[in-house]
Amino acid sequence: MTNLAPLRRALLSVSDKTGLIDLGKALAARGVELLSTGGSAAALRDAGLDVRDVADVTGFPEMMDGRVKTLHPVVHGGLLARRDLPAHVAAMDEHNIGEIDLLVVNLYPFEETVAKGADFDACIENIDIGGPAMIRSAAKNHAFVNVITDVQDYDALLAELDANDGQTTLAFRQRLAQTAYGRTAAYDTAVSTWMAGAIALDTPRRRSIAGTYQQTMRYGENSHQSAAFYNDGTDRQGVATAVQHQGKELSYNNINDTDAAFELVAEFDPADGPAVAIIKHANPSGVARGATLVEAYTNAFDCDRTSAFGGIVALNMPLDEATAKAIAEIFTEVVIAPGASDAARAVFATKKNLRLLTTDGLPDPKAPQTIMKQVAGGMLVQDKDVGHVALDDLKVVTKVKPTDAQMADLLFAWKVAKHVKSNAIVYVKDSATVGVGAGQMSRLDSALIAAQKAERMASAMELPQSLAIGSAVASDAFFPFADGLLEAAAAGATCVIQPGGSMRDDEVIAAADEAGIAMVFTGMRHFRH
Repeated sequence: MTNLAPLRRALLSVSDKTGLIDLGKALAARGVELLSTGGSAAALRDAGLDVRDVADVTGFPEMMDGRVKTLHPVVHGGLLARRDLPAHVAAMDEHNIGEIDLLVVNLYPFEETVAKGADFDACIENIDIGGPAMIRSAAKNHAFVNVITDVQDYDALLAELDANDGQTTLAFRQRLAQTAYGRTAAYDTAVSTWMAGAIALDTPRRRSIAGTYQQTMRYGENSHQSAAFYNDGTDRQGVATAVQHQGKELSYNNINDTDAAFELVAEFDPADGPAVAIIKHANPSGVARGATLVEAYTNAFDCDRTSAFGGIVALNMPLDEATAKAIAEIFTEVVIAPGASDAARAVFATKKNLRLLTTDGLPDPKAPQTIMKQVAGGMLVQDKDVGHVALDDLKVVTKVKPTDAQMADLLFAWKVAKHVKSNAIVYVKDSATVGVGAGQMSRLDSALIAAQKAERMASAMELPQSLAIGSAVASDAFFPFADGLLEAAAAGATCVIQPGGSMRDDEVIAAADEAGIAMVFTGMRHFRH
């Protein structure tokens, strides 16, 4: 393969015209002949540049509402011809095909059209055909041709030309080609994914994923693992769309835990009052509501003060100064909120290692999303768990009926349990977690651990009895035996919420009745692995 390749002729055909005029002028100043199409040609010509229409080169006008304009041998021959093969050069001479050394194309705004909620026909019309075809031709022939699909590469191209006397290196063209193939792959992924949804196809024969590079991680979960962060191009509020105001770069674990924290706190509507979630290793150490945001934080912190150290704090409303001061009293890795006051940001400014992230809102906990997990040789795909239960969905199965206050705590505990690794047991009292048992192989062990945490925190706070006394308990899945439920009752729980559906439901209900506690079934489980 050749190394340095001259750039004498360029084809510019872009949907997004950002930077087009400056690029055109810079290329013209370097003696590059400009070819273009439609609106791009008009924009360049209006800027005083000498531009040749592709239709003049091919001898065919644009037709079929622009669907056909670059799908022509003169265009693709100019992109695909190998300059080092005599047969290719002879064919170009015979058919009057000129070399195209640079292709600048960005595609019809299909993703943006879908995001705006356009109808089926409008989405179809925004599927680019000629653009991807030219990109693939140019990328395949990167031994000689430069292909640019992203505005951010314009300056890099000009710097490359300046450094190499109007030529580009093979390494540079290879990088451009790889980016180009990634772009067409992502574009096709967007079209395929949209169409599967548009025609209600739940399990398409082939499924692909795409992402846009955002940053390189210092390492992955551990220091010997490499990692990077990509966003999926959706507008879902969260860590991928957040603005970082201060602190060092987020790590792989920071991003994973911050996502878990923000998704959890979004379960609590700000219209119902402030809520705070504190996360450690993707599990909540404390979640609470309060009359004020600082009260909600304090209540969440008091659930497990030990685990909160070095944790992630998520808020369901903008961070205020009082809450910032409370958070700043201990080491915290990340705080994420839908906004922050200037006074709050000033408090955090003295904490150089604390990362503050703000978003334009909360993620919608009921919005559908696709979750993917790679396994050896394959990939698991499922819908995001957006299941919710309301008061009317609950079935009281015991002789004792929950009070209104208990029902409120049961529903609170249920929302939290949805975000705790299975097996999950969550104790809640007065809209605050007081004990969380996560990720155990036995539901009994989770109940024990959560109870122990409630006792330990009561001791640390010099309280006369466990925080679990009088609490409501949520179990993310049914109790297969009565032992877990009895452990919760022994810890002081007075009511339980669980899915039900066990072969031994009757035994578990009888145990609850004997213990004198109330129990409700949801008919829905929330496994989280």
